[in-house]
This record gives sequence, C-alpha cells and structure tokens, in this order.
Amino acid sequence: MTKTVHPLPPVPERPEPPAFRDAMAQVVSAVHVVTTLGPAGRTGLTATAVASVSDTPPTVLACIARSSRTLAAIEASGIFCINTLPGDGADLAEIFASRRGINGEARFATAPWGQLATGAPVLLDAVAAFDCRLVATHDIASHRILIGEVVGLGGTGQGGGLIYRQRVFGAV
Repeated sequence: MTKTVHPLPPVPERPEPPAFRDAMAQVVSAVHVVTTLGPAGRTGLTATAVASVSDTPPTVLACIARSSRTLAAIEASGIFCINTLPGDGADLAEIFASRRGINGEARFATAPWGQLATGAPVLLDAVAAFDCRLVATHDIASHRILIGEVVGLGGTGQGGGLIYRQRVFGAV
C-alpha cells in the first residue's frame, strides 16, 4: 500500500527544473550499472538513484526513467542486477549512459560479465552486485521506482567506488 502524506500546505512556487538539477549536482551519489537479460538480450543503463530498502528480506530500489528501453526489458523479464562500479569505472559508466556511441550487446564487450541466480548480467569487477527479482513498481513523475528482492550477491567487496558529483565522475 502506498500512502502519501502532506503535512504542510502545497508550496505556491516550485523550484525551476534547472535550479533543482543544479542543487542535486551537489549531492554525492554512488554510480551503478543496472542490467537485465530481456527478451532481446542483455541491456543496461547507468544509474545513481539506487538505495537499500530492507535487510529482511534483502530488498533494494532503483529509479529509472519510464521512457527507458532497459526499464521495459526489466519489466518483461522480471529480473535485474544493480552493479556498483569501482573507482576506475568511469568509462563503463559513460558507455552505459549512452555517451560513447556504443550500443546494445557491444556495451557488454567492454568489461567482464557473468551471472548469478537470475541470469541478469553481473559485472565481475563490481564493488558489489545485487541480483534481484522484481517485486513491485511505483510511478513517480517521469520515473518508475523498481523494488527488487535480492536473491544473489556478487562483487569484489574491495577498493573504492565510483561517485558522481557536480556532473563529473570521481573515485573514493
């Protein structure tokens, strides 16, 4: 059940989208590649809107634009994997963000991939990987929140991660 709470009256003027984006650019976010094995094969995208929901059962969320082809593939297959990129993963983040002109299956030729329980692509060099079964979705504005029950874990658990702040990638 989704419950919306409005403790204060509505704000008469909302921030303009460019001002909001500028403010959000100050927020440090971990960088992930969200992947799936859909009807047309492997696909994925770069995401920063990812979070833990619960540890009992292990559950995560990812927010993805409703216009995304990867979202359609995730919903068709019912599986996805959140791959947390290592500090040296900026090139891979750029590739899966469609900034390098590499598309489709060719994206997966740029790094070592495997799979866990669901069959969704798992980045073997990921700091952490969360192999998920899609259990719920919620539409909010231009995005869909995917809720996934984690059925497998991967990743090296070593080294720093890739972050995004002020519209650039950096390592921690």
